[in-house]
Amino acid sequence: MSEKQVAVLGLGLTGLSCVNFLRQEGYQVTVFDTRNNPPGSDKLDADVKLIKGPLCGYLLAKFALLIASPGIALSTPALQFAAAAGSEIIGDIELFARKLKSPQFSHAQLVTITGSNGKSTVTSLLGEMAAQANVNVAVGGNFGVPALDLLSPETALYILELSSFQLETTQSLNADIATILNVSEDHMDRYDSYQHYAQTKQAIYQQCKKALFNRDDKLTYPDKEDIPQVSFGFDDAAYGLVTDVQHKVFLAKNAQLLLAVELLKLSGKHNWMNALAAFALGEAVNLDKNAMLNTLQTYSGLTHRCEFVAEIDGVRWVNDSKATNVGATQAALLGLSDTISGEVHVILGGEGKGADFSELIPVLSEVKGAIVCFGKDADNIARFNPRAKRLKNLDEAVQSIAGIAKQGDLVMLSPACASIDMYPNFKVRGEHFKRLVNALQADTRK
Repeated sequence: MSEKQVAVLGLGLTGLSCVNFLRQEGYQVTVFDTRNNPPGSDKLDADVKLIKGPLCGYLLAKFALLIASPGIALSTPALQFAAAAGSEIIGDIELFARKLKSPQFSHAQLVTITGSNGKSTVTSLLGEMAAQANVNVAVGGNFGVPALDLLSPETALYILELSSFQLETTQSLNADIATILNVSEDHMDRYDSYQHYAQTKQAIYQQCKKALFNRDDKLTYPDKEDIPQVSFGFDDAAYGLVTDVQHKVFLAKNAQLLLAVELLKLSGKHNWMNALAAFALGEAVNLDKNAMLNTLQTYSGLTHRCEFVAEIDGVRWVNDSKATNVGATQAALLGLSDTISGEVHVILGGEGKGADFSELIPVLSEVKGAIVCFGKDADNIARFNPRAKRLKNLDEAVQSIAGIAKQGDLVMLSPACASIDMYPNFKVRGEHFKRLVNALQADTRK
């Protein structure tokens, strides 16, 4: 084995970032990809060898170091063979962690974020807070820019979203603070059990100086007890919620009021928790408090994820087109009615791909406003709620609700379905919704 010869397993954005980084570090790189036409292959330099087809353990075992794509399970037989032969298998985040220990990066702080839901929102929100505080920040990882492409001696703060897949091949992170936001059943095709999945998330706490956990989710509690810990949750302890004598709900720290939740652009109780988590992480890396509170009042969310679109005549319109399954819509609607003064109206529908829409019954029972369904599975959704109204398309749905919504109400597109029956993807569906809402806004100005 040559220590200067490295194999990168899997191309795409992350694989390319690994190739470019390793070549800058003086390594000879060979790329392996199971696909006949791997994305990014046209961007490889001529001196980078590309081997396509099924992974071969004998070939991989010739390399001392293998950089595996997060999408390739460590249980893959070829990887198991190479590991038994002495090859080290890591991922791009471990490469990043090792480089960050170099003297040129000694001044930089690091925040690492994982969880089953909300991690992209918290990562993005914290990045906006840092930018508002005039901190030179770099945001990425599993979300946005690959971690290795973020490396710069000028960066003062790195904020990384990490998936469980990435944590499998990472051992050397020394984050200033790390969090598991929540844990719900996911990726059961990859893990032996729900417990195995949850335990993989715990690796983030083994590599940090301080841990932030969710008081309402015991699976986020650190197994490692010898590090400082802080928490967030729905009660009034630490980072939490406080209700005043006028029944207004506030984000709070140790029961001291920070910000009324009604001032957040983000909708839903789950986003109250995201806001608390981001604020707690920001305080841990000394971000300016006022900058963080200002950001909470202007941050409208990630595109197509409970994204605030507009407020028209006192009615808030929210684009949650990314909710392409029942679980995502449940999370968006759960307790939403309790967070506003008026009624919630919801637009659902599309291609359900065999989903069990009866699971929506509890959250739809909370919706006191209109329930509008369109698309291929409109009838399948509507049969579980007698108030549901079936319409032909999104245009009719928006117009129908616009005619009845009143001040204090909230209208959310949260389809619980894929978009492929009527749109190329959920992004196009979401953009169509935003155009329709903006057209309503234009009409009110005439």
